[in-house]
Amino acid sequence: MPIVAPSLLAANFLHLKEACEMLNKSEADWFHLDVMDGRFVPNISYGMPVISAIRKATTKVLDVHLMIEEPGKYAATFQEIGANILTVHVEACPHLHRNLQQITSLGMKAGIALNPHTPISAIEEVLENADLVCMMTVNPGFGGQSFIPSMLSKIERLKEIIIKKGYNTLIEIDGGVTLENAAEITKAGADILVAGSTVFNAKDPLKTISSLKNIL
Repeated sequence: MPIVAPSLLAANFLHLKEACEMLNKSEADWFHLDVMDGRFVPNISYGMPVISAIRKATTKVLDVHLMIEEPGKYAATFQEIGANILTVHVEACPHLHRNLQQITSLGMKAGIALNPHTPISAIEEVLENADLVCMMTVNPGFGGQSFIPSMLSKIERLKEIIIKKGYNTLIEIDGGVTLENAAEITKAGADILVAGSTVFNAKDPLKTISSLKNIL
């Protein structure tokens, strides 16, 4: 049974309170929060004030995904406002090992995100320091994109490495997760499903979350 982490990026920002209340009632495990700076990715989303407000609206895990340059400058602030998991991009971190150590020292779970073009070999040397790997299965920066099919074999390869080395690192899939492909993604080795448009554009978000949670 996968961990389901709906992405608030796809919610109606005029009704974030209602979105949080819906997720609190749902079978969702985590809130996935995408922070974009307009530099690392060609878009700007939300930052500390919004996440601080969301923290007050839920007791569920806040899974904060930083799509920003120089994430180390802000790690302590995200911990202070309530992030439970902090994920940084390998492409934005020339000193990734140091970044992961910093996140762990602050008492958060540490995640590594990698873009579709980035090979798994780019993170192998620090994989044991990561609690999760957020594998981007679309190009980051925009919601509503389609899953890149070639990423299925990439998920499988990463899972093989994790099992072979005996790590407890979880695989999170972010981008294009739908009710139609979730079973295949989970079968490939995914532990966590991030779903934005699939949840928030659904006629019945609660039922959609339940379907993802109980995917076969």
